[in-house]
Amino acid sequence: MSSSTVTDGPALSGMSPVLAEVVRSGFVEGRHRGSLVVLAADGSVETALGDITSPVFPRSANKPMQAAAILQAGLDLSGERLALAAASHSGESFHLDLVQKMLSEHGLAPELVQTPPDLPLDPVEAETYLASGRVRESLTMNCSGKHTAMLAACAANGWPLDSYLHPDHPLQQLTLETVRSASGERVEHIGTDGCGAPLMAISLTGLARSFRHFVLAGAGTPERRVADAMRAHPEYVAGTRRPDTWLMQALPGVLSKMGAEAVQALALPDGRALAFKVDDGASRTLGPVLARVLRLMGVESPVLERIAEVPLLGGAERVGEIRAAF
Repeated sequence: MSSSTVTDGPALSGMSPVLAEVVRSGFVEGRHRGSLVVLAADGSVETALGDITSPVFPRSANKPMQAAAILQAGLDLSGERLALAAASHSGESFHLDLVQKMLSEHGLAPELVQTPPDLPLDPVEAETYLASGRVRESLTMNCSGKHTAMLAACAANGWPLDSYLHPDHPLQQLTLETVRSASGERVEHIGTDGCGAPLMAISLTGLARSFRHFVLAGAGTPERRVADAMRAHPEYVAGTRRPDTWLMQALPGVLSKMGAEAVQALALPDGRALAFKVDDGASRTLGPVLARVLRLMGVESPVLERIAEVPLLGGAERVGEIRAAF
């Protein structure tokens, strides 16, 4: 499907329910609306808030499927390298070091990576980076691990390197089939992600279904290999100060991945799964909403308090919070 076709997402088709509230000094000053789905262990829809069937762009929550396509293309990745291929990394030194190592291991020049120049995604890392006198670089962009793995898969197959992001490229066609298979849906729209890679639109139900598929897939399959690598090395999927990392470290068997514009998908090892999107794209809502839905699913852990904590400041003191509203 052409990326030039203009279609309305679910936020434009009706009023979504409120998923989170902004509370300042005891006063609700803002509300964030969105849609959420929870799948039971058998894959059926257990909870639905808002529109869970219209296509959305999962953004970086698509990365496990992109990583599985890279394995299907024949690239033999494992461990930290496979986790980084599915990552929105924070730009910490161990992330950037591994990107460089992967490029060297596969004989790839850094100039081949077509991620746009950027600062580290983590604000602390960005401050340190700028203080050292460095400027925005392509390899610092949070998707550079995925792009490096894509290039390595292309090189291994003799596929063109300069057009690896084109939707008609063999690797991107393989990714399209992987998304279709994992989600159980046809891709309704193809756009361009912030990193320049093709972006496949599926429903929130399809996104939750894909994460469920990854944790339940048989040992040794590309999907299971990606899930296992992400869960074994969550610090490479996100970073040391990121909720996806904390969740996968604290909750054995959980697979978690956020995406830009306030998208989140997660699967529990028993096959239960969830996905949600906040309409206005406010990423500050992800932790409170995710903690709330996990508690409603019966998950209890101190990590939920950690990810739910989004304080509002006034005069450098806490005067409120972002809280779930369902």
